[in-house]
Amino acid sequence: MITPASTAAFPRRAILNQSTRGLASQAAKRPPPGNLNRHSRIITKPKDQGASQAMLYATEGIEDDQDLSRAMVGVASVWYEGNPCNAHLLGVGKRIKQSVNDAGLTGYQFGTVGVSDGISMGTEAMSYSLPSRDLIADSVESAAGGHWLDGMVAVPGCDKNMPGVLMALGRLNRPGLMVYGGTIRPGACSSMPGTTLDIVSAFQSYGEYLQAGGTPDAEKIRYDTIRNACPGPGACGGMYTANTLASCSEALGMTLPGSSSFPAEYPEKQQECDAVGPAMRNLLEKDIKPRDIMTKSAFEDAIALTMALGGSTNAVLHLIAIAHSVGIQVTIDDFQTISDKTPFLADLKPSGKYVMEDVHKAVGGIPTIIQYLIENKLMKGEHMTVTGRTLAENVDRWTSEKGKLSLTAQDVIRPVDKPLKSTGHLRILKGNLAPGGAVAKITGKEGLAFTGKARVFDTEAEMVQAVEEGTIKKGEKTVIVLRYKGPKGGPGMPEMLKPTSLIMGAGLGKDVACLTDGRFSGGSHGFVIGHVVPEAQVGGPIGLVKDGDTISIDAEKNTLELVGVDEAEMERRRSEWQPKEIKPKQGTLLKYVRNVSDASSGCVTDL
Repeated sequence: MITPASTAAFPRRAILNQSTRGLASQAAKRPPPGNLNRHSRIITKPKDQGASQAMLYATEGIEDDQDLSRAMVGVASVWYEGNPCNAHLLGVGKRIKQSVNDAGLTGYQFGTVGVSDGISMGTEAMSYSLPSRDLIADSVESAAGGHWLDGMVAVPGCDKNMPGVLMALGRLNRPGLMVYGGTIRPGACSSMPGTTLDIVSAFQSYGEYLQAGGTPDAEKIRYDTIRNACPGPGACGGMYTANTLASCSEALGMTLPGSSSFPAEYPEKQQECDAVGPAMRNLLEKDIKPRDIMTKSAFEDAIALTMALGGSTNAVLHLIAIAHSVGIQVTIDDFQTISDKTPFLADLKPSGKYVMEDVHKAVGGIPTIIQYLIENKLMKGEHMTVTGRTLAENVDRWTSEKGKLSLTAQDVIRPVDKPLKSTGHLRILKGNLAPGGAVAKITGKEGLAFTGKARVFDTEAEMVQAVEEGTIKKGEKTVIVLRYKGPKGGPGMPEMLKPTSLIMGAGLGKDVACLTDGRFSGGSHGFVIGHVVPEAQVGGPIGLVKDGDTISIDAEKNTLELVGVDEAEMERRRSEWQPKEIKPKQGTLLKYVRNVSDASSGCVTDL
């Protein structure tokens, strides 16, 4: 059972209004600087770097030689006022900076770009979403590397933020950690009592409105849904990409315990910020670096946690990319291997009932789940973390204080012997439609196999129009093929949450499978297969599919096949195929198209 909303939540503007106190007044309380300035000393010590020192004396908090000798720590807030995931992160960063200063270090806060998937979804702006991950990585790396910072605290909120900052920390390989901005509270409204609302509710509201015939009552429910789905700051509430990647980051060992499940407006998030300074100092004193933490074993644990939680397909892209940043090879086959032996346990949205706030309140947080998975040999927990202890030691301490996972007092997490699905929900499919692999999200609620006739669309707008006009019907097994959505063809591999939400809202979830060389949001559910490699833009077989072709998907055999089209016909289609003109002609998207790898390689831009 889930208890009523916590009365301990603090006002939504509390984090936004945190301000730094005078640094000079803190000087007497600070411990000696020690020998922690391994990188900043390059500019603070030599006499021939006088210009560097002169500029630093002009910054807040540097008043004398002792100040100049302190280690310098960057605080990177992925801050943007225009979405709930990131709007509070400037204030979160300020509170963290104060903690860093109080620990005898010098904190320097800076910002970086963030793109909100929830706002850009279903429009051409989604082309900027995945590229923003690498832009974040490049900007954090550049700020830290260009200023000889000794360490880094990264403060992300939305989907691409977490992998972006972790990629930067991995490349820099200087002591650092991540503080997740936290999950949003669930929404509610009087016209739908007892219904938990979130951003996917808003996405699905249009399909539900169409299914109800567009009546005045249907319009009221649609409007009430979008008006109440997002009640304050924090990232999208279900086990969507933001909470998936935050959980992965904690499993990797790059956050303090509990960071991924503390809601944004809860006092525990403020307390976490206050603990960052001592943790950062400890990392600097022991010289523990990201590559000491993010080992192959750590990535295997993060993948296992993703499978148990029912996390986003985007975890495949992002964990491969983060691993690349620390010189470790993680492949799509690693995901299948771990999926085969990890049960799906969490009844979380989008396919389930609960949200991340429930994980915190009813379960005891992500550390409690990790401890349970380690206890049942599904995770190892042997790698170092930013606390200076192993993951297993962290969660043992957590559960000794807060209690172990109770399998009787809640129903958010199932016991391992009564899973929602005996193996992982993420499946790596291969076959003549995806010789380089594809990623399916199959919870079992949709069945484990699907065969249907192809309906091919090169744009989302065409597909939306087909649903609106009723040409995709109940009772007709249809595989919607959305192509030219890959990293190069999209460009930027946009997510298909709008199409999947429309299908589910219109009541077509049992009749339609969605196949794309683009991505699916963590909020997508139904029978969905993305990340098809090779993509249509480079001549992949998905670009040769025609309306009426039969497509067979098997999530037990892990196959994705075009059926009944012989090689001679495929060769004929191939000879007639021409690539589409690349859309961007200049700027960041053109650079991305020229440099990005395929989805099975993590869509990295620095291979």
